[in-house]
Amino acid sequence: MEIDAYLQRSSAQHSHLCPRQVLGVRMGLAALKALGMACPPPQRRLLVISETDGCFCDGLSAVTGCTVGHRTLRIEDYGKVAATFVEVESEVAIRLVPQPDIRQKAHHYAPEEKKPYFAQLVGYGRMPDEALFTFQSVSLQPGVKALLSRPGRRVNCARCGEEILNEREILIGGEMLCKACAGLAYYIPSALLSIDVLSLSASLSDQGELVTTHRER
Repeated sequence: MEIDAYLQRSSAQHSHLCPRQVLGVRMGLAALKALGMACPPPQRRLLVISETDGCFCDGLSAVTGCTVGHRTLRIEDYGKVAATFVEVESEVAIRLVPQPDIRQKAHHYAPEEKKPYFAQLVGYGRMPDEALFTFQSVSLQPGVKALLSRPGRRVNCARCGEEILNEREILIGGEMLCKACAGLAYYIPSALLSIDVLSLSASLSDQGELVTTHRER
């Protein structure tokens, strides 16, 4: 399939095509080529770990077919437009990251585009892989088996009682804990809310918006 078809597949998820989608498509194609894998690869033979979310991931998925829903695309949010591609059976892994000067290089490959955004949009599609990306061999920690876990594996947290899937529990002092109860939460828990309270809160919020709008008028 030509690159334009992958770009169209990616942009179908949005109302437009952006440079990061182009990078995702190009990176996916370059990684599969480096790993010697078909495009798209056989189901569940490729694991992609993206270091950011957003449009970039849609470009990766358009080429690889990897998705969060199939547990073949993972997000480790480092805020970087970079990704690691893992051949699951051999556990060979390569990490690709754009070279730091690609924005400047893009103008050379798209001289007809005067605005930086459009130079990147067009130039990223034309640049050779070696000018676009840095390739690095890496080893996963933990390995692929630990990342993917075993089907049907579940336990309940000894403190909050919530179910934990995919062997993500942490053993502390003889207790099986979820990450939140082990002090690694991304949120700060407060009081549990009932549906009635949530409905009242939403209603008050809507009334506040109406009052604010009326005052602005």
